[in-house]
Amino acid sequence: MQVIIQETTTVHPSSPPFHHHHVLPLSHLDTDRNLDITFRYFRAYTNKTNKTSDPLHIITTALSTTLSHYYPLTGTLRRRDTDNRLELCCIPGRGVPVIHATVESSLSSLNYLDNPDDKNLEKLVPEWDPQDVLKNPFALQITVFGCGGFVVGAALHHAMNDGMGGSLIFNAMAEVARGGESISVEPVWERSTLLGPREPARLGFPVGEFLRLDKGFSAYAQSDGPVGKWCFDMKEEWLNRFKGLLAERSGSKFTTFEALGAYIWRARVKASGVAGDEMVKFAYSINIRRLVKPALPAGYWGNGCVPMFAQTLAKDLVEQPIWETAELIKKSKYNATDEYVRSYIDFQELHYHEGITAGKGVSGFTDWRHLGHSTVDFGWGGPVTVLPLTRHLLGSTEPCYFLPYSSAKEEKVDGFKVLVHLQEKAMPEFKAEMEKFCRMEFGLSSL
Repeated sequence: MQVIIQETTTVHPSSPPFHHHHVLPLSHLDTDRNLDITFRYFRAYTNKTNKTSDPLHIITTALSTTLSHYYPLTGTLRRRDTDNRLELCCIPGRGVPVIHATVESSLSSLNYLDNPDDKNLEKLVPEWDPQDVLKNPFALQITVFGCGGFVVGAALHHAMNDGMGGSLIFNAMAEVARGGESISVEPVWERSTLLGPREPARLGFPVGEFLRLDKGFSAYAQSDGPVGKWCFDMKEEWLNRFKGLLAERSGSKFTTFEALGAYIWRARVKASGVAGDEMVKFAYSINIRRLVKPALPAGYWGNGCVPMFAQTLAKDLVEQPIWETAELIKKSKYNATDEYVRSYIDFQELHYHEGITAGKGVSGFTDWRHLGHSTVDFGWGGPVTVLPLTRHLLGSTEPCYFLPYSSAKEEKVDGFKVLVHLQEKAMPEFKAEMEKFCRMEFGLSSL
């Protein structure tokens, strides 16, 4: 696949949303050090209706209208002199960079881009030099294929929003692209007010049990060698058999995320040869929009998730029955309360300057199967493929994604895909463990 960049333009708000330079504060969730990354992903759309409209023109026009409401997307992130936290500087006249690219091939000839292992996919999403990441916290690339289909690639700095916030942005754009005169859900910024620290800051929940203070540690700078990625199929038949066996042994029922997450977590720690006395963590995020009191307004588009952790010693993870690990993940969800969220925010207030981190040994997990990406319809129907390209997540350099299959496939496909990032030296043993799962050889004697 040869991606040809045609031009890069700047899209401005359709009407000036403000006239004076000003600064917008971020919440303590936005400025979490683990979110100091650019999240890159794309949505692929087919043109089965033979629609002749130009997706570049329609989407950029919709973006222009949307930016009048979401004008902070035109801003520039910078660090405050007082505490080095990020803040957003808004300057009149700025816009959002949009790259226009083309590919002669058809999406069908490329399997609708449904292969996360394909390194060429990186060319479909903007990628800035490190010194320009804060300057342009939001950028798009629209790549039109020879078949008339297209890809919308996005690069969003995580301090601006999470996945739910990104969906609000793109659904607003899609609403306008389909002919709407405006957007139905107005964005709400009040970040430092709605998710600010309490006065005085206090810890009603011991979040420090999962976090540590190390100003010199950078989660995404750690390296134990090259990291590779592997995408494999996960069939419902295998999962149902596995979850059934866990229920028989433990007397508890587990979700797919808990059961499969436990198996993958153990397999990757075992394959990586982690020292038995090292603490390892299973990290995932949970949506707090309705969890906090009062609930966040519908238009809140900042980071509305907090990280959750299950942790144990590597030796225990490898040796204990797998249902105990699944139970550990299940029980970690019980921590998701308003007090946990407020304590997490207050911990950031009290200790940010000391360098808050989850430390080494973090395995990040996220489930993209039910995020509602199919609702982002610019007029050609929903996306047939949605893929993340980011390797940094929740303080982990080796994230694991549960992903839906492309909806463009004519035959019904059972199950979903699992995309795993792992040290290349650990990959052969990890693959061997997962191939046992796929053969439903779960190692009953050691469960």
